[in-house]
Amino acid sequence: MNRRLLRKLRNGAFLALSLLATLLGLACLAAILWTLLAHGLAGMSGQLFTQMTPPPGEKGGLLNALYGSAMMTLLGILIGSPIGVLAGTYLAEYGKNSRLSVVIRFINDVLLSAPSIIIGLFIYELVVVRMGHFSAIAGALALAVLAIPVTLRTTEDMLNLVPPGMKDSSAALGAYPWRTTLSVLYPAARSGIVTGLLLAIARISGETAPLLFTALNNQFWSTNLNAPIANLPVVIFLYALSPYKDWQDLAWAGALIITMTILLLSIAARVILAYLQTERGFK
Repeated sequence: MNRRLLRKLRNGAFLALSLLATLLGLACLAAILWTLLAHGLAGMSGQLFTQMTPPPGEKGGLLNALYGSAMMTLLGILIGSPIGVLAGTYLAEYGKNSRLSVVIRFINDVLLSAPSIIIGLFIYELVVVRMGHFSAIAGALALAVLAIPVTLRTTEDMLNLVPPGMKDSSAALGAYPWRTTLSVLYPAARSGIVTGLLLAIARISGETAPLLFTALNNQFWSTNLNAPIANLPVVIFLYALSPYKDWQDLAWAGALIITMTILLLSIAARVILAYLQTERGFK
């Protein structure tokens, strides 16, 4: 009886500590969101999306920074996602138990947990130093490297969830492995792969450190991918540290925009994944 009571007390204590930790985390998240909303909404205006980043003491917006961030994120996904999807396909279907697969999974785990500033330094040494200047191309390459491990892991996991009977049926009909992959596996795992792409976009769209070493910044409008380009994370970093009230307001507004964008992308990715798992009975 005493042992049973002791187990109940321990269980209650751990449940209470777990609940306390959850409430503490939610409170911190609520405080962050409240601070962003309180300061970010004050800086929101119509000119935020129509004017360039201003010099000190003048009115302006974040149009060039928003364009630069969108362009580099798009290029990063276009470069990194095919590599991640193809590598995930190899791990799930062709080299599941090979020694090369073990090495690839290890490197992918390292990339998933590596600080993004390390990726920025790597691209800086590999691209920026050799080109002799900062550029949007270098920034997109840094973001692509960060996107690869997310899409790789998601693609491998989603393909492993496809029922083996679907692959066996395709093989029984005489389809080649590549045809099975394109016509059976990819359509079956399409929602999960799209979820991985959304998570990758959310992962790279708010990165600042890699862009400081690759794309840097540009005070003016520029569409030249071979030159420094404005981007929202770096603008937020620079303006938040400035002593000018106008710049600080723009930094808060930019922080609110990028936070809401990442939040919506993360929610959309998880909703799609949950729907996929429910529809196919993987839970």
